[in-house]
Amino acid sequence: MRESGFRMTDGALERSAPRAATGYRIARASDPRALEARLSDDRPFSAYALGHLEPELLPQTEFWTADGPAGPATVMHSRALGYVTVTVGSAEGVHAILQLHPGHRAGYLSTGAPEHIEAIARTHEVADTLTMERMSVTAFSFVDAPRPEGHEVRRLRGHDAPRINSLYALDGAPSRYGAETIERAVYYGAMDGDRLVAVAGTHIVSPHQSIAVVGNVFTHPAYRNRGLATTVTGAVTRELLSRGCSEIVLTVAPENSPAVAAYSRLGYRRGSAVVEARLQRRDLVGLGPWWRRNQARRRGREFGPEIEWIRGDASEDSR
Repeated sequence: MRESGFRMTDGALERSAPRAATGYRIARASDPRALEARLSDDRPFSAYALGHLEPELLPQTEFWTADGPAGPATVMHSRALGYVTVTVGSAEGVHAILQLHPGHRAGYLSTGAPEHIEAIARTHEVADTLTMERMSVTAFSFVDAPRPEGHEVRRLRGHDAPRINSLYALDGAPSRYGAETIERAVYYGAMDGDRLVAVAGTHIVSPHQSIAVVGNVFTHPAYRNRGLATTVTGAVTRELLSRGCSEIVLTVAPENSPAVAAYSRLGYRRGSAVVEARLQRRDLVGLGPWWRRNQARRRGREFGPEIEWIRGDASEDSR
């Protein structure tokens, strides 16, 4: 039985010559519109990848697509905002891509689905896995937080970076945010006099995709349970909506009931499960992926230039 072949061009499938086996067609994708279409089935889940379609981030980012028997998949590797990876779609499709294009020697899985971890572990050492949940809000569901008495809440600028780093350091890890990073992002803080006691910011803001990712929410231990985290998160959300973002997302540990309740009061709604983890390639030299890429390119010639083809069960290629 023969499979209908396809040729991949920037994420779009075109009919090509048939192939006598079932497998995955893999290609590099760089057309923002085609990538947006692939990533938009669950925009809150894919928000970080969508943000990397911005013109200043895309040149430092690689997107790889796979289409095959278990459904489509997309993998992003970027160095624009640190060495990060995002995995979207079918787990077997993710594995097919990572066999050929495993990405950085070491980096961070900023977004993946729980079912991706087993597939990723076939090509990477996976450590410090976090099981989280995406929440999202729109202008229609947003409910602003009341301002707390006795605390000024204001936009933080580049000159506030030392205050921000000192506050984050209370969590037990060094913080080295620079003035330029804070100025470029959207950060709000709650002040007790000159002392910064709560902060929230953004991981990424995408005007072209009208989406943003909120994070880095932290409150000084002595000032917790006063609603300050809700207030500063609400302030960041309000500004992002005023800038024209139609969707704002964040990630929360589902067992952190107080945080889930606080974000829910702001109008954030619960969504897909998300995993984060530290990654290190098993093949640090990269000889295995290099050999598999050569074989995949040879097999993919009948589909067109720059197409790689890998077996559906991946048994031959993962040895």
